[in-house]
Amino acid sequence: MDLLTPDLGLFLWNLLAFVVLYIILRKTAWKPILKSLNEREKGISESLASAEKIKAEMAQMKNENEALLAKAREERAQLLKDARETRDKMINEAKGQAKEEANKIIADARAAIEQQKMAALTEVKNEVGNLVVEVAEKILRRELSNKGEQETYIRQLSNEVKLN
Repeated sequence: MDLLTPDLGLFLWNLLAFVVLYIILRKTAWKPILKSLNEREKGISESLASAEKIKAEMAQMKNENEALLAKAREERAQLLKDARETRDKMINEAKGQAKEEANKIIADARAAIEQQKMAALTEVKNEVGNLVVEVAEKILRRELSNKGEQETYIRQLSNEVKLN
């Protein structure tokens, strides 16, 4: 049991060594250790504050980016709408021009047809007039006293005439 209970002298010397060591460590080592711990704690708190500040800035930048994206989407939608309107306007103008040109071509064709019709009628009238003159000339050359013979001769001449 002696081994389990320490001697009073040993206990006092150990206590004295501990107190001296405690005083020496307190004066020389604990101040720098506490100072570095305080500096480290201060640095960590500053880093956390800086991180919070950066987080807030990132949130603000994210909101600004979303606002810019929304604005860009609106501008794109407006540009697409303007492009569609311009396309529709150009198509309608082209259709209008095509209709005007088609109407002009149709009017020109009708005028040409009318002109050709009038020319054909004039030609037919001239041909009929020539035929009448020719028949009258033949009738007058043949002086017939009999009216029946004259009518028969006119019918014969009219059957011989070929109309073009």
